[in-house]
Order: sequence, then structure tokens, then C-alpha cells
Amino acid sequence: MTRKPVLSVEQIDKQFVLHTQNGAILDVLRGTSLAVSAVEIAALCGPSGAGKSSLLKAVYGTYRVNGGRILVRHGDDTIDVATAAPRTISALRRNTIGYVSQFLRVIPRVPALDIVADPAIEQGVTPDDARARAADLLRRLRIPDSLFKLSPSTFSGGEQQRVNIARAMAAPRPLMLFDEPTASLDPENRATVLQMIAGLRDSGTAVLGIFHDPADRKTLGARDIDMTTCGREETVHA
Repeated sequence: MTRKPVLSVEQIDKQFVLHTQNGAILDVLRGTSLAVSAVEIAALCGPSGAGKSSLLKAVYGTYRVNGGRILVRHGDDTIDVATAAPRTISALRRNTIGYVSQFLRVIPRVPALDIVADPAIEQGVTPDDARARAADLLRRLRIPDSLFKLSPSTFSGGEQQRVNIARAMAAPRPLMLFDEPTASLDPENRATVLQMIAGLRDSGTAVLGIFHDPADRKTLGARDIDMTTCGREETVHA
């Protein structure tokens, strides 16, 4: 039986205006189309500059596209992220789309434990249960208990990335986006993160991500999506 996609990207275009280069227009995404279903990991592949991160940000609603549709199954509804109002985007992020970027942006002096627990609390989990869940995830990712009360702004890059991943895992959504989640991790933590992402898929989540290491994609059993052949044509217009 064919599953209805959780995400359908249909002929999207995304342009950037290069103001420092006399207003030149860079077509980062052009006619890009793809679909991702539940219980699947899809990996965006292609050279640097192929638009992989831009596509993730478009799906998350950070970038507005210049054309096309980004359809996300949201409960019993289907939402077009390309035209959705900011309030709808917020609801999608709270309940339907999770995003793990390469960088953790934190408010100074907010403890790591609270940063990880916050998304679960937003979904209605009690603060005590959310913090217990956050502590379990941080320990699984080898963050010492002694760091739980400290702001991640003082952590190493690898520790910050693990906090970032724990935050996403604390409140998994039906569609999870990952932008190089293992880039700054040592082999032991890399293996743990890959296991966690595979666990999301096995629980019914649709996963779309950027995983540069072919071995990681093989471990995840990911379906590769070549950004150079899914409708994209990169050009610069003077």
C-alpha cells in the first residue's frame, strides 16, 4: 500500500538578491520537487551550493520561496508552508515539524536541561516529566550531569550539537529535518545519534536531512535525493 507523503515539495523556486554584486539574482532552488513519507529517511545529496540547507529552511518556513508549494500533513489537514501565515508556521513547528540545524542558538544563562525540556513542555508535557526526559536524552548523548545547570553557550561545539539534538528528540514531530547532525561529533556520539534518528523512523516519523558521509546514509538506510536532478537549475542573472 502506498503511503500518503508527510511532505510534498512541488516545483519550488528560491532566489537570493546579491546586493553586494549590483543586485544579481541567484537561483538557489528552481523547480525542485520531492516527497517524503512516514517511516522513511530521505537524504539530500549534491555538491556544496546545491541548495540542500536552503531547501530545509524553506520546508521549516525560515525561507519564503518565490514559487511552488510545500505541502505538509498537519493532523487531518494539509498546510502549504509556502503561503502559510506566521501563526500557522508556529503551530507547525510546535506540533508537526522539528528542525536540527548545525548550530545551537541559546539565551545566555538558560540551563541546558531547560533548553532541552522546553519543546516538550510546549507540547503539553508536565515540566517535571519534560525535565526527566531531557535528562535521559542528555545522558544518552554523554553530556555530564554537572553541565545540566549550565548554559550551553559555554560548551564545546560538539557538546552544543548534542544538546541541539537532545532538544529535538525531547519532542519529536511527524516530520524531522536534520542539517548535518553528526558533523562535529566523535565516532561514539555519531553512532548514538544515528541510532536515535533511525529510531525516529522506526516509530513512524518522516525524516529529511543532510548527511554528507555515505557511511552514515548507509547506516540509516536512507533514500538519496540528488539535488542536481530533482528539478534544480542554478543560474545567476545579472
